Amino acid sequence: QVQLVESGGGSVQTGGSLRLSCAASGYTGRRYCMAWFRQAPGKEREGVASTLTAGGTTYYDASVTGRFTVSQDNAKNTLYLQMNSLKPEDTAMYYCAARASNSYCSLSIDDYAYWGQGTQVTVSS
Repeated sequence: QVQLVESGGGSVQTGGSLRLSCAASGYTGRRYCMAWFRQAPGKEREGVASTLTAGGTTYYDASVTGRFTVSQDNAKNTLYLQMNSLKPEDTAMYYCAARASNSYCSLSIDDYAYWGQGTQVTVSS
């Protein structure tokens, strides 16, 4: 059973930066897609970025392209989300998600089987 634990959320002002971490455990050695999603109050959960643990293309939602960067430390089984130039509209609960995969990593909620509990990001103007 894959378990995901997010950390690194907090409160920043517009233009600030945060780095989120997602520590994963329970991997069986298969390849996995890992992704970041977020959900603002009153809104649906949306995909932010996704990547394959074995390496490859990282996909970003248009709203964060150029500001957010995904990286990973496979030795630590940890996925990161570096968020720069934060805006108030980035305020949301951020979730890490994973699924076994050997190919394309979508940003569709329905494609992911494992989820973390989330970490809150608040950006004030």
